[in-house]
Amino acid sequence: MRFDVVISGGRVLDGTGAPPCRADVAVAGDRIAAVGRLDGAQAETVIDAAGRFVAPGFVDCHAHGDAAVFDPAVQRAALRQGVTTFVLGQDGLSFAPGSAETVAYAARYFAAVNGPLSGGAPQEGPLSVGELLDGYDRAVALNTAYLLPHGTIRYDVMGPSSAPASAGDVAAMVRHVERGLSEGAAGLSSGLEYLPGRYASAGELAALCAPLGGLPYVTHMRAYGARAGVGMEEVVDIARRSGAAMHVSHLYGPSDVLLPLVERALGEGVDLTFDTYPYLRGNTILAMVVLPPSVPGAETDRALEMIASDALDDWWPTLAATWPRLTVSHAPGLEWAEGLTMVAAAERAGLEPAAFCRRLLTETRLEAGVISARPDEGPEGEESVRRMLRHPSQTGGSDGIYVGGHPHPRGFGAFARFLGRHVRELGDWTWEQAAVHLAAHPARRFGLADRGLVRGGFAADVVVFDPDTVADLATYDAPRTLASGVDDVLVSGARVLAGGELTGATPGRALRP
Repeated sequence: MRFDVVISGGRVLDGTGAPPCRADVAVAGDRIAAVGRLDGAQAETVIDAAGRFVAPGFVDCHAHGDAAVFDPAVQRAALRQGVTTFVLGQDGLSFAPGSAETVAYAARYFAAVNGPLSGGAPQEGPLSVGELLDGYDRAVALNTAYLLPHGTIRYDVMGPSSAPASAGDVAAMVRHVERGLSEGAAGLSSGLEYLPGRYASAGELAALCAPLGGLPYVTHMRAYGARAGVGMEEVVDIARRSGAAMHVSHLYGPSDVLLPLVERALGEGVDLTFDTYPYLRGNTILAMVVLPPSVPGAETDRALEMIASDALDDWWPTLAATWPRLTVSHAPGLEWAEGLTMVAAAERAGLEPAAFCRRLLTETRLEAGVISARPDEGPEGEESVRRMLRHPSQTGGSDGIYVGGHPHPRGFGAFARFLGRHVRELGDWTWEQAAVHLAAHPARRFGLADRGLVRGGFAADVVVFDPDTVADLATYDAPRTLASGVDDVLVSGARVLAGGELTGATPGRALRP
């Protein structure tokens, strides 16, 4: 027997939830050819996995690598955690589909999250889903799947308008969804705290879910934390109206509030999953955190006029408790502030926090990004994270953002943290459960029928990791530190990580369900 690659002597976590078993894994072309005792098998490449686990490549259900995935440093950061697939197009905002004006809006408004469009994809619009996916295909070391972003679609049809969508508007948006699905989108996403997604009604969203045909509606809800009931009620409403599968992005907050909401939805027959990341701080655009709904953040010039005027004089004092929770992650032109808390940066600038915030918004033209601590940061919040990830409907997502001089460490450590801390140290999952939550379950959710399992005939996305050393090393002080313990990774049968370093191969496929 001769194969292209044989991974020998490891313990296989096949993704079904079965206990690990000693087996060899043989790869021919881009497929797993055999799993079992393959004594005497020959291969061009042999990877000795003795003492290590062999698992299906992990699927990051929520990654903001839409532009960053072209950066080899980001590919390496993901692969060093065992992530072989990014699900992009999150939070209702990305680069396609849309006109040149729409692409420019999405790039500008979400610059602190997705970064500038680059790499193999077209640089300007108009841009279709098919063209965007073609730009990823075989251009990077990771696979990519793409969600249709509702906010981008709404902007393409209605611009920045806050008006309810008319029947004609909804019909035009549905056509965008239908075309995007035909070109390979893996679902529909929304960002209901961002613009213009915030202006959508449940009826509008349900209409756009109707064509999904089993693929998920993935939502950054209207409210989280202690107010998550508001967001979850809308999720259930959209499910009832459309019959679509529901997936809640980065479901965070007190578990005694969230888990009953999840169970209630499941009890009502909603096909519901959610992703979580194992941290107690978030990362997003500053404008979303600090500006009131009256400021039209989708219209940069108008928003900046209001920030510069006295229109918000009564608003800024209400944020006194917010300033200590914010750390500047991305501040083009004010890079000295990156990594400082809003309070510390204001002190260095000789300003009050509100005044410095206004300066930051103005000088970056709303592009600034921040890391935000949760109010329940501490043992109580940590216990909530643990309880959420133990739920069988949970899937792993990093919510990784790679923009800025001081991003959140989750993009560089979330999946290694799941393994090192939550499996090895805390026992929240068994190793076999980890392979289900991080690979098999999300692959099924996004229609990636030939991924997520170590099984003959499946795509050869395979991770080899050391259960004793796998760990996240990225911290809030040193967020770009690479994880340890994952040294060998195959994507579509090609070795993309060897000895912890990129091989230069770019076999990543744009995955179309």
